[in-house]
Amino acid sequence: MIFGANQWKRGTIGTCASNQQGSSVKRASSTGRGLSNSQAQQQYDPHTLRSESAKMKGLFKPKPRTPVDVVRQTRDLLMFADRSSDTREGKREEKMLELCKNIRDLKIILYGNSESEPVAEACAQLTQEFFRENTLRLLIRCLPKLNLEARKDATQVVANLQRQQVQSKLIASDYLEANIDLMDILVSGYESTEMALHYGAMLRECIRHQSVARYVLESGHMKKFFDFIQLPNFDIAADAAATFKELLTRHKSTVAEFLSKNYDWFFEEYNSKLLESTNYITRRQAVKLLGDILLDRSNSAIMTRYVSSRENLRILMNLLRESSKSIQIEAFHVFKLFAANQNKPADIVSILVANRSKLLRLFADFKTDKEDEQFEADKAQVVKEIAALEPRERT
Repeated sequence: MIFGANQWKRGTIGTCASNQQGSSVKRASSTGRGLSNSQAQQQYDPHTLRSESAKMKGLFKPKPRTPVDVVRQTRDLLMFADRSSDTREGKREEKMLELCKNIRDLKIILYGNSESEPVAEACAQLTQEFFRENTLRLLIRCLPKLNLEARKDATQVVANLQRQQVQSKLIASDYLEANIDLMDILVSGYESTEMALHYGAMLRECIRHQSVARYVLESGHMKKFFDFIQLPNFDIAADAAATFKELLTRHKSTVAEFLSKNYDWFFEEYNSKLLESTNYITRRQAVKLLGDILLDRSNSAIMTRYVSSRENLRILMNLLRESSKSIQIEAFHVFKLFAANQNKPADIVSILVANRSKLLRLFADFKTDKEDEQFEADKAQVVKEIAALEPRERT
């Protein structure tokens, strides 16, 4: 049983009340000398005894647990799970069931249920206790030992805690900065078919914090995502792609700094492994994300550098020829940046001039499924720019 918000403000029955009631029961149960027949009969009346018994049961009900109690008990059970490989099977199973129940209780406090909404004070107390010690580390480490439902509950608990504020402060961010190695475990989760989706969801919530996202971007883990996105398991590949996108779009200034420092290797990997992948879904997602990155104002310097490369132009022109309308449209949104660049290098101009007639024919029949005025305006501008190009000597 978990304390509700109103229950904390009401007092609970203390030991003094229990002892006093116990003493009166003892006195009542003592036969003693000098009782009249009527008193004795009343003393042993079965209805009276049942009533007294009911009162006693009410006094000794388990004390409702506070959010802090639930966190502490969960932490103790996680410590047991973390070290109990040699424990008797029956006891271990009992403890693991109790742990799963506690994780469910944490979730109910944070999210509420069909009977009640979450209480801010309860959430704050839970959050503060959760990050006071290494409960998160234990939960992440023990996640493979939990059953599927408990893993889902734990993932939701971790996600919620990243948003919880205590005295207007996201204390999860401070904890993760001090325990940043936990991100190594979460990223490596993509290598496990069983754990990938749970660890991936936790990772996306953790990189809501800018310092955590910076760590992942600047770590060697970033290169792994180019392989995770192409894993044969569709669900895991899609989850890795979602995390990859979050890393490259959420924190604008951090992303711009990362791309500036790592431009060469990053776009070499991006082009060869994603834009030129044999997998249709990988190509479609990659060209759309590329457009999102380059069209963001924070990445204007990156965009200028990208559209000055003939190799990049070659790849985008090939994507324009795809049979998939979706890929064509997304490729166009990147290609238009090459055409709109007012400082085109000579080799870019030469490629566009050499392919002018093919490009103009392509754009003549180039339409979206739904009427889109902005798309038509962009297309008209691209056609105008290409038609007006004059060959330029290379410097």
